[in-house]
Amino acid sequence: MFETQLDATYVWLGLAVVSVATAGVVAALPASPPPDATGVAHTIDSVADGEYVATAEHGLVADRIRLTDRTVELTGDGGTSRAVLHGAPITPVLAEGSGGDSRLRSVLDGVPPDAVFDDPEAFAAAVDSARTAGHDWRVAPGRITVRQVHYEGYRVTLVG
Repeated sequence: MFETQLDATYVWLGLAVVSVATAGVVAALPASPPPDATGVAHTIDSVADGEYVATAEHGLVADRIRLTDRTVELTGDGGTSRAVLHGAPITPVLAEGSGGDSRLRSVLDGVPPDAVFDDPEAFAAAVDSARTAGHDWRVAPGRITVRQVHYEGYRVTLVG
């Protein structure tokens, strides 16, 4: 009646091993979810697909960002997320200190393109140059600005 069951010892050892393994898996999980690239892409697409000139802002909770003319990628403590843009191709506008075009930055900030560029062809050349610039990972700002611009036949969505 007071004898130790040998099977009980193996059950307790097995339970201890499972508990340690479960604790290890839980400790390896990220503390926060990955950044919301889908939400950023939705904001960009809603402006890019619009019929009228529009501007929008979207807050970011990410450490790094990479923009191409068709994708948005964000990375942070919770991992990396990527979203494909379904609207018209965008033009990533880099900060002036990062090698970006200060004229495009001015247009993104609200200055009309005809006040910054001499003619529509100069605007188109700056847009083409920005689209083909290196799409490296950059430090993510606290928010991005999206602005659709029409300039004498050119329709462009600037994101920066």
